[in-house]
Amino acid sequence: MSEQSKPFYITTAIDYANGSPHLGHAYEKVLSDVIARHQRLLGRQVHFLTGLDEHGQKVQQSAREQGVSPQQFCDSVATQFQDLCRLLDISNDDFIRTTEARHQNVVRALLQKLFDKGEIHKASYSGFYSTRQEQFLLEKDRNPDGSWPEIYGNVTQITETNYFFRLAPYQQWLIDHIKTHPGFIFPRYRQKQVLEFLNEPLNDLCISRPRERLEWGIPLPFDETYVTYVWFDALVNYYSATVSHPGLWPADFHVIGKDILVPPHAVYWPIMLKALGIPAPKSLLVHGWWSVNGSKMSKTTGNYVDPVAFSAQYGVDALRYFLVREMSVGQDSDFSHQQFLARYNAELANNLGNLVNRALNMTNRFAGATIPAPASEPAPGTPEDALAANWNQTRDDVLRLYDALQYHTGLERLFAFITATNAYIEQRAPWKLGKSADPADQALLQTVIATMTEALRLAAVLLTPVTPGTCAKIATVLGVPWGVLHKPWLEQLHWGTALTGAKVAPSAILFPRPQPQK
Repeated sequence: MSEQSKPFYITTAIDYANGSPHLGHAYEKVLSDVIARHQRLLGRQVHFLTGLDEHGQKVQQSAREQGVSPQQFCDSVATQFQDLCRLLDISNDDFIRTTEARHQNVVRALLQKLFDKGEIHKASYSGFYSTRQEQFLLEKDRNPDGSWPEIYGNVTQITETNYFFRLAPYQQWLIDHIKTHPGFIFPRYRQKQVLEFLNEPLNDLCISRPRERLEWGIPLPFDETYVTYVWFDALVNYYSATVSHPGLWPADFHVIGKDILVPPHAVYWPIMLKALGIPAPKSLLVHGWWSVNGSKMSKTTGNYVDPVAFSAQYGVDALRYFLVREMSVGQDSDFSHQQFLARYNAELANNLGNLVNRALNMTNRFAGATIPAPASEPAPGTPEDALAANWNQTRDDVLRLYDALQYHTGLERLFAFITATNAYIEQRAPWKLGKSADPADQALLQTVIATMTEALRLAAVLLTPVTPGTCAKIATVLGVPWGVLHKPWLEQLHWGTALTGAKVAPSAILFPRPQPQK
């Protein structure tokens, strides 16, 4: 299958079924959705996967604490994450759960293949175990004073027999792969972190847990007294979801948080695939973390943003816009209510919202609610010519920035054009032209209304991947079908007269003034 005909396959990390969705979950899904929508608009066939990681000790413990079965517990959590996807207008094509037979069958088949190849062996091991992270630790994981970092929680020393997967034979291959595939890890500066990890010899990876200690997992096909280690199970979801969709693999992007880059996604996963003879994913897109009000997110301290409640208060697209606008992909960022309101008011309500209201108001007042054709082509040196030239540069800049995953800068550039459009309206003052009996002023008024509505249409087309609901509403109030506004997408990004004759709505409030918090 050629590169052009292969579907664009993008995944999020599957969320762990041990708590409710938070801001970090929302961001990863929105970012992945913006990329998926962008690719669809470019004409690519897209397959977008998200899902839930449902096995492991923490799930088993949480279910016991609630007095329910692990499956019942996971079903409840899955509903919350699926509801979040619907709420945030996430356009995922699939939602995989690691308790599904389609996933478990693939995991067992891959494990058996590795076992038959001699890649998996049984051995006794004595070491320190973190229940919170569900992993064995090494001495190098300790703090300088000998204590264990808080991230590991309660650490105990245990001795047991388990199955291990050999990583060392593939270490040099992985180093070479990273160095010869510069796009494998994005942003590229995170490549250094992975290569530093690979400077040390890789130990064998423990890929099992005795069922006497952990029942909630996928039994090993070659020894059912053990279940599969949660990471070996969870990572396979990206591949198991493609079994019924031939031609999807390899993934174009695994969108993940920086905390699970090393070692799971950048070491375990590519080596597992290499040992199985399966191509590695094309790119790991590694995003940063959100703090809240300058501090780490924490439910206990109340320093926390619930994306469901926040969307209910301010609107889904306002949250989507802020998440994409505020964070540079790969960097950390801070979510503060004050900064959100600053962007909401200045950029969404007073800039884009103001342009929508002006366009509708002027068209209703002076053109009988029907968008007129411009009276003449923009003459060189006129404000109309300047705005059209501004658009052409904006379009080229934003498309380039979107392609480079620099959506935050792309939005900054796009909203500069919206600001320029509002400035154009102030300059031409159609409310004054409307009062004039001069035929030249009336002709210019017709051109101004056509110009401002065309600028709004174009801005909405380019904003579509980020705020799809808002852009659909803009299409509706401009009197054109949504499909006409954005398909084929690139062709709709050229300045023209696509709106001539469209009947507009009387008014629209896309971003109402926020109500004070109670």
